[in-house]
Amino acid sequence: MNKKERFEYVLSYFATHQPVAETELHYKDPYQLLVAVILSAQCTDKRVNMITPAFFDRFPEATSLAAASQEEVYELVKSCSYPNNKSRNLIGMANTLINDFGGVVPDEVSDLMKLPGVGRKTANVIASVVYRKPALAVDTHVFRVAARIGLTTNAKTPLETERQLLKHIPKHQVSIAHHWLILHGRYVCLARKPRCNICLLTRACKYFAKNTP
Repeated sequence: MNKKERFEYVLSYFATHQPVAETELHYKDPYQLLVAVILSAQCTDKRVNMITPAFFDRFPEATSLAAASQEEVYELVKSCSYPNNKSRNLIGMANTLINDFGGVVPDEVSDLMKLPGVGRKTANVIASVVYRKPALAVDTHVFRVAARIGLTTNAKTPLETERQLLKHIPKHQVSIAHHWLILHGRYVCLARKPRCNICLLTRACKYFAKNTP
C-alpha cells in the first residue's frame, strides 16, 4: 500500500465509521473555546471541563477576564497543569483580544498566534473548530498516530507533521481529520500500549505490520 492508498483507506474508514467527530472540550462561544484550549495544554480535556464552568461563571467574557488579577485566575485553574503560566497567559490573551481585536476572536492563524498563550496548535484548533478553516492542529496524539500508521514519514516536529498531512488530506476533510486522529490516539492508538486488537486500521498501519509476527 503506497502513501496515497493509505490516506484514502484511513480517511474512508473514518468517514464511514465516525462521520461525526468533534472536540471534547465544552464551550458555548469562541472566547470559551479559546480559554479551554489554552487550559488544555498538557492537561486532559476531562480536567479542563471540570475547571471551566466556574471559570466562565466568574469570567463570562474577555472584558471581565482582562480586569482580573492573576491570583483570582490562579485559584480557578490551579488544578490544571502549569497554572501560574496559564493564569498569566489568560489575562494577557483577554487584554490583547480587547485592545487589538475589539474583543472578537480572530479567524486567521497568524492573528491568533499574537495572543498570549496561543501557539500554532491552539491557533489551528480555533481556526478549524470555530471558523471551519482547513487548519490542522498537531498535538501529541496526531503526531503519534500519523507516524505509526505511516501517514507521515520521518516528521521530527509538529509543523513537519502538519505539512505532510495537509499534502494528502482533501481540504474539506482537514477539520474533521484533526478530530479523527486525536480521538483514535486517545482511545485506540494509545501511547504506551496501542490497542491493535480492536483497531480496524491495521490493514493500512505500518506499525502493526512491523510489530505483528
